[in-house]
Amino acid sequence: MAYVPLVNNKGEEVGREEKEKAHLGEGVLHKAFSVFVFNNKGELLMQKRASSKMLWPGYWSNTCCSHPFPGEDILDAGKRRLKEELGFTCSLSQEGHFIYKAHYKNIGAENEFCYVLKGDYEGEVYPKEEEVEEIKWIPFEKVLRMIKDDPESFTPWFKIEVDKFFS
Repeated sequence: MAYVPLVNNKGEEVGREEKEKAHLGEGVLHKAFSVFVFNNKGELLMQKRASSKMLWPGYWSNTCCSHPFPGEDILDAGKRRLKEELGFTCSLSQEGHFIYKAHYKNIGAENEFCYVLKGDYEGEVYPKEEEVEEIKWIPFEKVLRMIKDDPESFTPWFKIEVDKFFS
């Protein structure tokens, strides 16, 4: 059973909860991270979330996002998840954090203290189909236009992060 760390509004761990339960109803505030990986052309590696995901299936988002294990370092968690979802890892830096809440239909919600991580990578990507439906390297200027033209195709956290940390 997977657990996520519950946090207060300062990001301090105050407990843990089963991953699925933490996302039901209004959601419980928990620690998360979003990874943005760029190549040397300034393209962002984006993923279309697998259709099997409970929240925002089939939506486009950043390179990967997930939750650290309780007590796990956030940068280590980001590297771990890159390897698990996309078959590679790279150095990461922390760009900052924010708190957000977003509801998905009547299924559940994200209620997260989210760290934004950034990395650079040149090489092959091996997406795991149970996690990722599709990947694309997209010039960042085009990403901004795509969000403006069709905001409903993107996860809510991705749009917030682009605006807050990369625009």
